[in-house]
Amino acid sequence: MAAKVEIYTWRTCPFCIRAKSLLNKKGIDFSEYCIDGDEAARDEMSKRAKGRRSVPQIFINDYHVGGCDDIHDLERQGKLDELLASG
Repeated sequence: MAAKVEIYTWRTCPFCIRAKSLLNKKGIDFSEYCIDGDEAARDEMSKRAKGRRSVPQIFINDYHVGGCDDIHDLERQGKLDELLASG
């Protein structure tokens, strides 16, 4: 079973685009929640993300990975595939 990957984004955010690019490169299906200007959605994201309000915020199987730098750090450390395989 594939991991459940969710990402909160803004359409024009370069960090969001970079994080989605990594997931796409790895062939990972993900649910994207574009929250441009939607404060209620941003508040919901912030609750899930332990108070973080920056985008993107990424979750794998409801585990809060963090943002763009965090997911790229996991990839560099060889830990991202491990998380993605735990579906």
